[in-house]
Amino acid sequence: MFIDNKYIENLLAESKLSTDQDIKKILDKAEGLQGLTHEEVAALLTTGKKQHIDRIYQIAGKIKKNIYGNRVVVFAPLYVSDYCVNKCKYCGYKCDQDFQRKRLTMDEVREEVAILEKMGHKRLALEAGEDPVNCDIDYILDCIETIYDMKLDNGEIRRVNVNIAATTVEEFRKLKNANIGTYILFQETYHRETYEEVHPVGPKHNYQYHLDAFDRAMEAGIDDVGGGVLFGLYKPEFEVLGLMLHNEHLEREYGAGFHTISVPRLKAASGSDLSEYKHLVDDETFKKMVAIIRLAVPYTGMIISTREDEKMRRDLIKTGISQVSAGSAVDVGGYSTREHSNSQFEVTDSRSAMDILSWLVEDGLVPSFCTACYRQGRTGDRFMDLAKTGNIKNVCLPNALMTLTEYMMDFANDEFTKNAEELIRKQLPDIENEKVRKLVEKNIEKIKAGERDLYI
Repeated sequence: MFIDNKYIENLLAESKLSTDQDIKKILDKAEGLQGLTHEEVAALLTTGKKQHIDRIYQIAGKIKKNIYGNRVVVFAPLYVSDYCVNKCKYCGYKCDQDFQRKRLTMDEVREEVAILEKMGHKRLALEAGEDPVNCDIDYILDCIETIYDMKLDNGEIRRVNVNIAATTVEEFRKLKNANIGTYILFQETYHRETYEEVHPVGPKHNYQYHLDAFDRAMEAGIDDVGGGVLFGLYKPEFEVLGLMLHNEHLEREYGAGFHTISVPRLKAASGSDLSEYKHLVDDETFKKMVAIIRLAVPYTGMIISTREDEKMRRDLIKTGISQVSAGSAVDVGGYSTREHSNSQFEVTDSRSAMDILSWLVEDGLVPSFCTACYRQGRTGDRFMDLAKTGNIKNVCLPNALMTLTEYMMDFANDEFTKNAEELIRKQLPDIENEKVRKLVEKNIEKIKAGERDLYI
């Protein structure tokens, strides 16, 4: 058992005794891109000294710049079914909610995907409630096949990440064979008593089965997994340590920890009263948690969704976040209707995909639609080896610039194209390997001439 409530609580209490010298040593280690143990993370979580927190932010920004440069991976969620047999207190899909539930037909999936492709998206996160009758694994597999097969003009989805309920090794093997990207599952909260309280009914009530889902996924051959917690259900410091212990368990047992970590905060949802939650996370605490995670796992992607507003997303990109959703609809069929039916949660950043991409480019950030590592087999421990040697720089920025050129040619307006051309020109010299840089320059010209899907 790698999660022990008492151990985590005791560690947090003991960490309050850390000296300034202890904190300095930990931060020096983090600045060297060495990552941190959960014990070291605990010391950072419990410090309240301004000089420590200021340096945490400074190092987080340095790590983000050193490893990820100006790249920000862009994706969109696709909700295919809101049928659910669970009664998660914080979720708009919970089973006792009285609303007309919906499961997309394959024609409706194609309609949603066509709209997402017109937005320029190349990677999706497939989302669904848990219902073994109305949304079984065969339905999910049909959706994945339909998404991959749907191509509109130059639009296509090249990577489907999957965020569905914890399941069996056999069903995880089916997902693996369907060529999914990352299997994503949020523990929601690592505090067992809180977990069982907020998941009172349904298969999700089983804390241990949910916690062990990534072990079953790894056994089935899925080596890219993405974790996360829903900040606000329990104390944020506890949740971050839970994430770190879970990551260490996966690294120890399977050679690779989380490919991504998501950091959603509890937001209003239909049938949910935020006043019931006593651990809601304020902005400053939230930013500190994100920065500490970046120090702890420098090579792990970090995801922020449209739960957060533009200002918060801008702040977090500077200190850790490497992936953002854009133009998101969180209703089933929400892209085609653009009508609010019953969302899993309330969206805060409701800007269009084009508006968000324009914002990124204007801020000097490179929106990346790259899916090359997944298709080149650079997953799991192979991806981490590439990242930790620093060679990832000769892959990620080149692919980001080429996919941005694709977007520019196929979907952008004149103003975006002008700004993107200038950004690409400025970023090309940052490709240190001359041979790679010249290849990218050549490929960009090929893309402008009509070729597509060029990657390293």
